[in-house]
Amino acid sequence: MFNFKGLIEKLSFFKNSSLLLPIIIGAVGGLMFIPTQLLSSRLKGKVESQSIATGRKVNSEEPVAAEQWKTEQQRLVACENDANQIARRAQQTTQRELLSYKIFLEKDQSALIFREFGQQYRGGIEQILTRINARDCPTDAEIERALQQSPLASSRLDTTASSIRTPALYSRTSPYEGSYSGLNEEATIIDGLCRERAESAYVYANPAELSGYQFWGEYKYEGKKGVEDCWYYQLAYWVIEDVIDTIGAMNAGSNTVPTSPVKRLLAVHFTKGTTGYTPIARPTVSRMSTIRSGIPTGRGTGSERTTQGDMPSYVLSVDTGLTEPCTGRYCNETIDVIHFNVAVVVSNKAVLPFMRELCTGKEHKFKGFTGIEPQQTFKHNQITILESSITPIDREEETHSLYRYGDDAVVELNLICEYIFNKKGYDAIKPESVKTLLTSTLSTNQPGLGQQ
Repeated sequence: MFNFKGLIEKLSFFKNSSLLLPIIIGAVGGLMFIPTQLLSSRLKGKVESQSIATGRKVNSEEPVAAEQWKTEQQRLVACENDANQIARRAQQTTQRELLSYKIFLEKDQSALIFREFGQQYRGGIEQILTRINARDCPTDAEIERALQQSPLASSRLDTTASSIRTPALYSRTSPYEGSYSGLNEEATIIDGLCRERAESAYVYANPAELSGYQFWGEYKYEGKKGVEDCWYYQLAYWVIEDVIDTIGAMNAGSNTVPTSPVKRLLAVHFTKGTTGYTPIARPTVSRMSTIRSGIPTGRGTGSERTTQGDMPSYVLSVDTGLTEPCTGRYCNETIDVIHFNVAVVVSNKAVLPFMRELCTGKEHKFKGFTGIEPQQTFKHNQITILESSITPIDREEETHSLYRYGDDAVVELNLICEYIFNKKGYDAIKPESVKTLLTSTLSTNQPGLGQQ
């Protein structure tokens, strides 16, 4: 056991000695020497690796100009302007010309206004089809008139019911044998008329196959629902306009259907029941019915194909559109989304170029939602292709028998696409009933909002 008492007695002689203080200081200094050396060595290494190295790097750099802060400030301002410009352009994509400026902003709900909207809708589609020189195949009346004006007219009237056959009048290659060889000449006349039509148009299109064209031709006023009808068909019109402008861009430089990459616009639809193009079957035609009743065209017409109710609807969840979107987008607080289907006949070499052109930016004019503000030119690019399918074309089928597509191999291209609207761009004119629907749905689906 350590003897403290003995130690104190041995050191008692220092009690009155002048050596006590130096000895204490020396002892403390000795105790501090080792950790001080360790700390000093560590600090020296840190200074060497950080401070001195940083100083050398700074010395090697070019000196900063006195006005450098101004340049940096300009860069930050430019970044802010870019962000603001992107936001403005996003809104401008949805700031488009309206078919009527009396419904959504002025909230006029008279039956006359709705009928005027329908006339504008149908007239607008006809106008943009004329812009790309789109025509349909010869009509029943045109074919019958051509046959009546031919030298065969009198001999055709001598045909009796007992000699009726069922020829494929529209085939360009089908021969007609026996005592009814005149049918060959009929086919030649029809083929000539069809070729003449193909040479005078840039693309085939029938406005009755475009969503809403029939609807507004047979429109009946139904009170407040009329505002919603106008709203959704205004969206449809913008989509159809983009599709037709795409065809116009693709066929630029061509002046006949046979030389055009896009041969025919089959359909633009917005609902699942009308997705794609389904030809209307026609009954077997005898020569007698041909003479007395006119020539069936073998295609769906306005009276045969109904598009009642084929209007756009907002995609409120991933399973409410025409297909499950690979983009994962549907309506949220920033954007509105609709789906549409477009079907075209194109050259097999034009499939990818058409898809690319459809998704390319396009210009539009805007005069404000009053229609009287100074005109501005904006750009929009709102289409994304979600699904595509390609089907070979049999030119001898009734659906295509009166169309002349040229020597190219042609296919039917069906696309399901999404179309995006920036809410801030058009919420000022969106009907309150539509806003209520979207707001209630968003609040219900809050945990799974679609991504922008």
